[in-house]
Amino acid sequence: MPRASRVAQASRAHRRRPSVYLVAAVAGCLVGLVGGSFRWCLARAEELYGSLLGASERLGGPALLLPVLVTAAGAAAACAIARRMPSAAGSGIQEVEAVWRGERTPPSLWLVPARFVGGVIAMGSGLLLGREGPTVHMGAAIGAEAGRRTRMSAQDVTLLHTSLAGAGLAVAFTAPLGGILFVFEEVTRAVRPRPVLLAVIGTAAAVACSGLIVGSRAVLPVPAVADPPIVLLPAFLLFGAATGVLGAGYNRLVIGMLSSCDRMRRVGPVARAALIGAVVGLLLRADPLLGGGGEQLNERLLGGGIPVVTVLAGYFVVRFVAGPLSYATGAPGGLFAPLLALGAVWGALVHGLALPLLPDGGSSAAPFVIAGMAALFSAAVRAPVTGIVLTVEITGSTTLLVPLLLACFAATLTADRMGSTPVYDSLRLRMTGAGTP
Repeated sequence: MPRASRVAQASRAHRRRPSVYLVAAVAGCLVGLVGGSFRWCLARAEELYGSLLGASERLGGPALLLPVLVTAAGAAAACAIARRMPSAAGSGIQEVEAVWRGERTPPSLWLVPARFVGGVIAMGSGLLLGREGPTVHMGAAIGAEAGRRTRMSAQDVTLLHTSLAGAGLAVAFTAPLGGILFVFEEVTRAVRPRPVLLAVIGTAAAVACSGLIVGSRAVLPVPAVADPPIVLLPAFLLFGAATGVLGAGYNRLVIGMLSSCDRMRRVGPVARAALIGAVVGLLLRADPLLGGGGEQLNERLLGGGIPVVTVLAGYFVVRFVAGPLSYATGAPGGLFAPLLALGAVWGALVHGLALPLLPDGGSSAAPFVIAGMAALFSAAVRAPVTGIVLTVEITGSTTLLVPLLLACFAATLTADRMGSTPVYDSLRLRMTGAGTP
């Protein structure tokens, strides 16, 4: 075929392709419907598990162990699903980052049912996992498949994969700006016009469509929080520095738990997941707020129902260990939500311990609870702007920007100076075999 004919044929084929922005909008609608359905199913599963806890409490006797068995079985089943589809295990955010860096190819659409079903089973049975990991990865898979089906170039397929991952995060928390910022601060670490436009249109479509299923209200709305007095601002700087140390330790524990489980060669992955599930089930049997993604715990703390310091300390220690332990099951589920809950408990605990030293105006724990969520996220993920915006969108609180800026700056700087690798970088390096940081 003459060169001119080949060029003309390629030009006609290019004209037949839909606009990549149109593809992003349509794919965003699908991400919103899938992500909204995922959130709805999770809510129903959590309600069902709560009813099981209540029924076993009323029946007493051997029935008290029923929730333990359910959590163990759920962890095992979710792990088994991830064993059949290995890319469905864990968070999925590190997979998205690996695709952007050319270390992985975009996943097939078969990832979506594995993530959906496995995530509902794992989180619905009480494991300390977050819904954002599956929604991010499902969004990325839908974006990549949309690009492939419309015969986009490999570069555009990757762009759609990455942009729709942000739409998945936005759907998980009804946080469109947080989802968009996540793409550029955490995944690409660069801002270019075309990816920005794709992320904006895909995220807008996704959040609009998910709102048809789960509504558009803030995930954790709080009453108006008074801006802390200016004399209290140095306390947020110190609080952020301490949170940076905590975030570095949490990251190390996540990787340590995974490595420890890898060394348990005599126990198969599914059996190991069942054992971990049984431990989490016992925690839930003791107190439902010790397990799950932590949304109920966040609601209680932000609503002013602050337990005494000793109880907060117990919540903190248990969730600090149980979150990485749940992640080590290999079940589909993320780290964001448990991390935010741990940060909220940490903020309430620090406020309770420091209350006698705080000046007037420090009696409300809400500023420290919200700052703890954003600062711990920033320290662990090393994405402070995303952490601030995500927390503001989740809580609907816009009066704490200065304290959040100070706390997240100090947390990020401290974790960085300690030589702590961001958690998703550690997970990506571990996954690709590029070395353990």
